[in-house]
Amino acid sequence: MHMKSLLHFTENHRYCVFRDFGLSSLDNRMLSSVYQPMVGAFAISLYHLLFQHIPAEKLGYSRVEQQRRIFLSLGLEPSEKGRKYLIEQASRLEAVGLLQSCRIYVPEQEDYMYEYELQAPLSPSEFFNTQHLTLLLRDKIGKFAVLSLREELWSKEPEEYAGSSSVHKENISLAFYDIFELNTHVIDYELEQALSEVSTSRQPGLRVLDEEGALNYSDIILRFPRDSANRRHVEGLRFNHEQMGVINFVGRKYDLSVQDICRLLDEDGIFGPDGDILLDEFQHKASLQFRQDKRRQEQRDVYSGKVISFRQAETEEEQAPLEHAVQMEYYVDVPVQFQSKCDIHQYNMMLRNEPYTKLLRTYFPGSVPDNFIDIFEKIDLSYKLPGEVINVLIHYLMSLLTEGGNDQRINRNFVEAIASNMLLKQVNSYEKAVEYIRDQSKVKGKQAAAAGGARTRTYGGKTVKMKPDIPLAQEDGQVGDVSEEEFEEMLRMAAEMQASKKKGGI
Repeated sequence: MHMKSLLHFTENHRYCVFRDFGLSSLDNRMLSSVYQPMVGAFAISLYHLLFQHIPAEKLGYSRVEQQRRIFLSLGLEPSEKGRKYLIEQASRLEAVGLLQSCRIYVPEQEDYMYEYELQAPLSPSEFFNTQHLTLLLRDKIGKFAVLSLREELWSKEPEEYAGSSSVHKENISLAFYDIFELNTHVIDYELEQALSEVSTSRQPGLRVLDEEGALNYSDIILRFPRDSANRRHVEGLRFNHEQMGVINFVGRKYDLSVQDICRLLDEDGIFGPDGDILLDEFQHKASLQFRQDKRRQEQRDVYSGKVISFRQAETEEEQAPLEHAVQMEYYVDVPVQFQSKCDIHQYNMMLRNEPYTKLLRTYFPGSVPDNFIDIFEKIDLSYKLPGEVINVLIHYLMSLLTEGGNDQRINRNFVEAIASNMLLKQVNSYEKAVEYIRDQSKVKGKQAAAAGGARTRTYGGKTVKMKPDIPLAQEDGQVGDVSEEEFEEMLRMAAEMQASKKKGGI
């Protein structure tokens, strides 16, 4: 728990507890036998106290109370010594992954309140596969005690089963859709809204800014130069969650590091007169940085003799701050190249939530061609089409390539014509984009059918052929051998025809 001043953490500050799990008998055994030797009995007592703030049969949030309850329940004095000790015990729980502490600023009261999010203890297999936790436990209780504890927490398989389980094992389980059939033709909007309102997961307004994969204010201000002209604007981002969301969106879209974002925020023209970030200018400079880093990476790959794809370079996928669900009536089919990698639900969620730069990388196993990046970058920055609409457009174009084979070509004018038509028809959402490509597919099918009947026209209720049918010589299988008399007759006729040609020439 990072705390610069103890005046910000007192018994008068308010707090609440959040958890979305329950403790089983195995979890309690892990807390008492594994975690307690590492963090101490007092820290585990603090964990159980916070856990009991919410009834055992429920999940979610506790009531907002003053931290005086924690001090009195644990027998701590509400003094400087007691505060330091409580911060130390909470930090121990945070270090081993049992607690995540967040500080929330309340502008109305100009003060802080705290949220303690409890994490479930790891299972025995997960814990002993985590190297740093296993080594810490070894340092606390010894190597042989760790091995003995692991054997106590794991029940071995029978001897008669161990020999053949790995060789002759066959999975005969049935999938969900092999047994059950859902009615996907009727969408119950009231049910979806009710489920979202009573959902046990966190609501979008309560999400923290410093979750994994997102930048917070401290990450930027620690690396930002003090003598910069934009320093006062960056300092104004401290409690401006909307502007921090813009920074995180652009940073994730163009794969920018903290140093890259600080460098861009230090340039002229990024902030407006009111101190807000100019999104268009920020995205433009971020795009240039993205293209420059891409060219540098390609040069490094050439110099080192390696070809490293973007997908191989990514160590982990960042999660979007907020995912939007896709209704099943607007699902699109999974392309052939993705059918072995994801199902229809995962593919449509990717189209709805991923930036177009990441979607292009999934279509290209190596580096994305520069002409594709140029085309969709112009559509994004100049046409201002939403990201999910651009993703549906990419899906449509790739399906045209798959269906058309080698004869199909996609150039800049073709893509910009489709984007202009979408802009003209005000296609500004994922649902409208799906309906648009479905209409285009129907029009394409009608044109193909019309091309097949282009040889006929109807005049006055009569069908007239525009081109005559030319008869072709076909074998009927009844041709036999020529007799000698017929062969001599053919030679005589050929000689007479040759003689008549010579006379005509004289």
